[in-house]
Amino acid sequence: MAAGTPACFKAYDIRGRVPDELNAQLADQIGRCFGAVFKPEKLVIGHDIRLSSPELTEALAAGLNRLGVDVLHLGLCGTEEVYHGAFSLEDQGIDGGIMITASHNPADYNGMKFVQKGARPVTGENGLFEIGRMIVDGRVPDPGARRGAQLRMEDKTDYIDHLLSHVSLDSLVPMKVVVNSGNGCAGAVIDLLEERLPVQFVRLHHQPDGTFPNGVPNPLLPENRKETAAAVTLHQAHFGIAWDGDFDRCFFWDEQGNFIEGYYMVGLLAQEMLSRERGAKILHDPRLVWNTVELVEAAGGIPVQTRTGHALIKERMWQEQAVYGGEMSAHHYFRDFGCCDSGMIPWLLIYSLMSRTGKPLSELIGSRMDAYPTSGEINSVVKDPDGVIGKVEKAFHGGSRETVDGLSVAFEDFRFNIRKSNTEPLLRLNVETRGDLALLEQKTAELLALIRD
Repeated sequence: MAAGTPACFKAYDIRGRVPDELNAQLADQIGRCFGAVFKPEKLVIGHDIRLSSPELTEALAAGLNRLGVDVLHLGLCGTEEVYHGAFSLEDQGIDGGIMITASHNPADYNGMKFVQKGARPVTGENGLFEIGRMIVDGRVPDPGARRGAQLRMEDKTDYIDHLLSHVSLDSLVPMKVVVNSGNGCAGAVIDLLEERLPVQFVRLHHQPDGTFPNGVPNPLLPENRKETAAAVTLHQAHFGIAWDGDFDRCFFWDEQGNFIEGYYMVGLLAQEMLSRERGAKILHDPRLVWNTVELVEAAGGIPVQTRTGHALIKERMWQEQAVYGGEMSAHHYFRDFGCCDSGMIPWLLIYSLMSRTGKPLSELIGSRMDAYPTSGEINSVVKDPDGVIGKVEKAFHGGSRETVDGLSVAFEDFRFNIRKSNTEPLLRLNVETRGDLALLEQKTAELLALIRD
């Protein structure tokens, strides 16, 4: 939270408990202040499956309308569908988009993600905090002379066409794929893609349900991975996929039911994109880097390290015109998708790669996991995060040090990154080694002892 803004205002989006921190009245005010700060004529909006989302979306739309902003309402959709509308409909007067979602946060949370014209990101620095200050200071603008209109548009044809433009349909071979939507928003898109792909989908928790009867979908949590893994092996599927609630993140299992950490998928997707555009730039976050850098350079690409966070990476994607950017948290960004993150394009690319090479996912990824084993991201709640980071830095003073995002320290045979969460009161630790599992366990234990002392 920035000083002088409501509690739900974060560095690059809005997240908060409903109704204490985010409610219909505040959503209306956000709509009016967004209209005053960015002066759009027409915006695309949509919402996820959370029970509070429709009311918040209608209040947001009403606030925008009061400032004379026309609204193109997508209804229930994924975050990337709003992004797609923002960049693909720019020639039809769309000046940006707002998605009502809290992604993988608990069920009583909700939030908003914002993009400007062409799907350029909105951050605290370029307008979001100003909206918050206007609300706190009582500077919410009065309704304008003209009231904006609302138009519903729930036809997903153009979006589906765009997704499929990233692969050659003629090259795809029949496969069986487990898909776990987690009762989120992905199911409708999977059903539409099935009509045009030679894929047999095995569906888990496919129907949207804002009560989250099987828990809030967040495959980053190890306890949420077992069901997808079991289904892959039971049905002898070629691979498995799961998403979070608004499906802007995509998670993979190989044909043996093994979960693939997002870090290794970044390297694989980077290779695939560089096979299409050798010499291009690839963005990656600083938490785990060795595998990605090695693969990108071997494929003739240019690795570019950037700070973690979807709005920050989108802006850097625009600056660098990078063909692809990836985070180990399973966000994958594509220049040809408005420099935005997509949870659908990654699995289509992997499906295309497997079809073209005839190799299973375990073969495409296995050697990389052996070459650069990792701790996985380990979270710790601490009272003084800056003090803890300082203590860790002092203890490991002999390595090369970077502060692109948190603290990264590299030695010849191991490397770690420790950083504060952008959205939660946590310190996040990631450790990697050069093929040494024993060293990985040793250094991870040492670091956790310092952090949690």
